[in-house]
Amino acid sequence: MKKPFVFINCAVSADGKISTVERRQIKISNELDRERVDKLRAESDAILVGMNTVVGDDPKLTVKSEKLRKERLKKGLPENPIKIAVGNLNRMKLSSDFLDYGNAEKIIFTTEKSDKRKAGKLRKKSEVYVLGETKVNLHRMMEILHEKGVRKLMVEGGGTINFELLRERLVDEIYVAIAPKIFGGKTAPTLADGDGFRADKILNLEFLGLEKLEDVVVLRYTIEK
Repeated sequence: MKKPFVFINCAVSADGKISTVERRQIKISNELDRERVDKLRAESDAILVGMNTVVGDDPKLTVKSEKLRKERLKKGLPENPIKIAVGNLNRMKLSSDFLDYGNAEKIIFTTEKSDKRKAGKLRKKSEVYVLGETKVNLHRMMEILHEKGVRKLMVEGGGTINFELLRERLVDEIYVAIAPKIFGGKTAPTLADGDGFRADKILNLEFLGLEKLEDVVVLRYTIEK
């Protein structure tokens, strides 16, 4: 199967949470780390998030630095990477920052459980692919993205889509920025939620490097094959 190079980038608290129990967008890392993330976005062909993140956080998923956007244009690339949402679109707003902010191309991968009339309305602002009855066929999604010229795909969560991609062995690398904060809460989301791995199926990582950005430590891993 031909697929893009896929990497997850995630900021977590010291106890491994990507948000508080309120499950709202929250600043976890520092300014230096956010600059690092912006550079990763600028180097990517597309940025992917799960539908829970789209509905809960309504992310813009654009390159913030004007300098980085201009560098993309000089290379003949669009100013911003493609925005991708994955999941049931029934809770998705027809007007949002994800859909309306910036000039990026938008793609939604969803299932047959999604409202067909809403999918039709969303097609006025984005491409919509129906891949599967109840769960998006992630392997086919990767093939489609590769066919569309996506060679480097950045995944920005949340925990459910991260886990599904990891379970399907579709992730190549992971960046984890650890901030000196404690969120607590047994229901607070983590880097990888979902069903979880059984002991004999645990996913092992290989350490690639470490970067210290003031009080934030960024760990980089590849997935052991």
